[in-house]
Amino acid sequence: MQEFPDLMLRLLNRRELLEISTLLIMTDQFARKAHAWSARFSEPVSELVKRYTASVDFDKRLARVDIQGSLAHAVMLAKVGVISAQDRADIERGMQQIASEIESGRFQWSIDLEDVHLNIERRLTDLVGDAGKRLHTARSRNDQVATDIRLWLRGEIDTLIGLLRELQLSLIEQAEKHCATIMPGFTHLQVAQPVTFGHHLMAYVEMFARDAERLVDCRKRVNRLPLGAAALAGTSYPIDRAMVAELLGFDAIAANSLDAVSDRDFAIEFCAAGALIMTHISRLSEELIIWMSARVGFIDLPDRYCTGSSIMPQKKNPDVPELARGKTGRVTGHLIGLLTLMKGQPLAYNKDNQEDKEPLFDTVDTLQATLRIFADMMLGVEVKADRMRQAAFEGFSTATDLADYLVRKGLPFRDAHEAVGAAVRHAQNAGVDLSQLSLAVLQGFHPSIDADVFEVLQLEGSVASRSHPGGTAPAQVLAAVAAARQRLS
Repeated sequence: MQEFPDLMLRLLNRRELLEISTLLIMTDQFARKAHAWSARFSEPVSELVKRYTASVDFDKRLARVDIQGSLAHAVMLAKVGVISAQDRADIERGMQQIASEIESGRFQWSIDLEDVHLNIERRLTDLVGDAGKRLHTARSRNDQVATDIRLWLRGEIDTLIGLLRELQLSLIEQAEKHCATIMPGFTHLQVAQPVTFGHHLMAYVEMFARDAERLVDCRKRVNRLPLGAAALAGTSYPIDRAMVAELLGFDAIAANSLDAVSDRDFAIEFCAAGALIMTHISRLSEELIIWMSARVGFIDLPDRYCTGSSIMPQKKNPDVPELARGKTGRVTGHLIGLLTLMKGQPLAYNKDNQEDKEPLFDTVDTLQATLRIFADMMLGVEVKADRMRQAAFEGFSTATDLADYLVRKGLPFRDAHEAVGAAVRHAQNAGVDLSQLSLAVLQGFHPSIDADVFEVLQLEGSVASRSHPGGTAPAQVLAAVAAARQRLS
């Protein structure tokens, strides 16, 4: 009370002094109770620490699922008699208003309240009083945040599976259109054997199908309920975890309370699946970039997915595939970051786990944006079939067909391989393709070669001969397209 001038103190009676003292104490307690845990401490958290430890700027995206989880928790608490029916009704009414405020952008987020959970809880208490304070009975922020992340990630996985489907359908449409468009197939970036462009695109359909399967499988482990684990040891209240799991659509409850709040392996597994998706995107991007180059000239990308140069007016740069190739490193980095985050943590929950959200959020955002743009971009790819066909002639791509022809004539494969190698060397020195050598010249490499060899040395004959499941023959490409469409229907 030394802050008051002596004159003022003399003018106040004892009752007034008592009222002022009580008011000052209550004000101090209110300030310290900005944090749910602050009664234990003798001084407030510094502003620097507040900024360093707060997560509300990024974890507020969990608000919708935080409310969803809290409502299920309140229903369960009322059912088992921990809170009254009136408390439940008040909580539901308050949460409805909070959801509306958040949706409209009117909700006031406070860094003083650290995270999304305490911000919502404080607002709920402001709206409905003690009922809001009772909501946190039988739970901790540890199991609350673990539940929120799983609820949120489950929904994002469902979205990603749908986006992978859209990308596959785009690739399938192009593959069907170009089931007989011949291009060189490569190994070591050297011309190997002729394939069809449709067959090439269907390879990516298979990759993305496996990516979708991984997400489906990952979702099973994401979809387990941590709520009820409380801080780490469970709770003494007569809760019904199975009821909450059913209300929230979880497949099962987390079987061990320590594990439920402390591990983020489900997020790591998701990021691993995400890194594989981006790796496949990056491989496709690299091919699009090569194919679009003037040296290769197999395709052109729609202008809306390219940019120009600030100095060279002729340039058309494949910025989208280039950036996607770069973002692959970003997503892979998030996976490594989460693995490193988890590797040294003792049981159970540690503050380290606050660092799980930003890489997880960014992985989801990057995947969704990339898949959306690629699904549309691949539909707009312009194929330069003549240039593809010309390139297939440039590397003696039917040499293996000639070797197989000789094997069918009775030669051991190794002898056929040697004979064709000599023929390739001769054709290379002459500056012609194998199909342009005369029958007499070809018979010089082995006398069993007949006039029917020229059917084998044609590009169309080569691809048509690979007519088995998984082969590059146009008929097999169309069969693969039909099978993939049926899977995705």
